[in-house]
Amino acid sequence: MAEGCMRALRYAMVFFNLLFWLGGCGILGVGVWLSVTQGNFATLSSSLPSLSAANLLIAMGTIIMVIGCLGCVGAVKESRPLLLSFFVLLLLIFFLEILFIILFFAYQDQIDQYAQNDLKKGLQLFGTEGNIGLTNAWSIVQTDFRCCGVTNHTDWFEVYNASRVPDSCCLEYSDNCGLENPGTWWTAPCYERVKGWLQENLVALWIFALCAALTQILGLVFSMTMFCQTVKVDTFYA
Repeated sequence: MAEGCMRALRYAMVFFNLLFWLGGCGILGVGVWLSVTQGNFATLSSSLPSLSAANLLIAMGTIIMVIGCLGCVGAVKESRPLLLSFFVLLLLIFFLEILFIILFFAYQDQIDQYAQNDLKKGLQLFGTEGNIGLTNAWSIVQTDFRCCGVTNHTDWFEVYNASRVPDSCCLEYSDNCGLENPGTWWTAPCYERVKGWLQENLVALWIFALCAALTQILGLVFSMTMFCQTVKVDTFYA
C-alpha cells in the first residue's frame, strides 16, 4: 500500500515538475526571442537600464527551469535533500511574492511618484547616443497608447527646451510633425494610459497570479508529502 502510494506520488511529482520545467523553457525561449528580435527595445527607466521585458523573462525562465529540474530529479531518485531543497526554494519565492504584493499596495502612492520621476529623468536621454533602446521604447509606447509624455505632453518641452514633442506624439505621423501645432499631438499622459490599460486587464492579471500561486502551492504540497513518505519508508525498513 505504502509502495503504491509512493509510486503515485512520484509520478505526480515528476509530471508536475516536467510541466513546470517546460513552462520555464517556454518563458526563457520568449525572453531570448525578444532579446534577439527586439534588442533595441529596452526599458523606459533611466536608473534601471537592464530592466527590460526580455531580461525579466530570461531570468524568470531560468529560475523556473532550475527549480523544476531540481524537483523532477528529486522525485525520480526519491532524494530527500533534493525534495527539501525544492520545497525551501519554492516556499522562499512564494513568500517573496506575497511580501512584494503587500509592499506594493502599502506604498502605492510613493511607488507612483517614484516611477513618474524616474520616467521623466529617462526623457532626458531620448534620442541621445547609446540610448536607442530607451528611444525606441518611448516611441512604441506613445504610438501604441496614443499618448505623449509621462504626466503631460509638456514634459517634452523641458527635454527640447522648446515647444516641441517627438514625432511619435503626432496624431498622424510625419517627419518633424512634432514641431507643428500642438493641436496635432496626442495630449493624454502615457503614465495614466498604461495604468488604465493595466486596470482594464486587472481580472486577467489576477487570474494569472492565482494560477501561479496555485501551481506553487501544489508543488509545495507534492514535494513535502513525498519527502514525508520517504522518511516513513526509510523508518519502516530501518
